[in-house]
Amino acid sequence: MSDHIPDLTKMIGDTPISDSTPHNIADLGMLCRRLERELTAANERIKRLEEAGDYLCAAAAFMGWHMEIEKWRKAKEAKP
Repeated sequence: MSDHIPDLTKMIGDTPISDSTPHNIADLGMLCRRLERELTAANERIKRLEEAGDYLCAAAAFMGWHMEIEKWRKAKEAKP
C-alpha cells in the first residue's frame, strides 16, 4: 500500500537557492556558474520562441489574423 504524502525533500520551497548553499567561496562559485548556465539556456529558449512566434505572425498575416498578431507584438514588447 502506498501513501500519498509527498516527499518533502523533493518539494520546492520559497527559500532562495543561495540561502540553502553552504557559504564558502567554492560552493558559491559553483552555484553562480550553474545559475549562469541556466540563465543562458533560458535566454536562448526565449529567443527561439520569439523567432518562432515571428514566423507564425508572418504566416498569420496571410490568414487575416491581425488582432492575434497585434497581441503577439504587445506581449513581446512587455518583456521585463
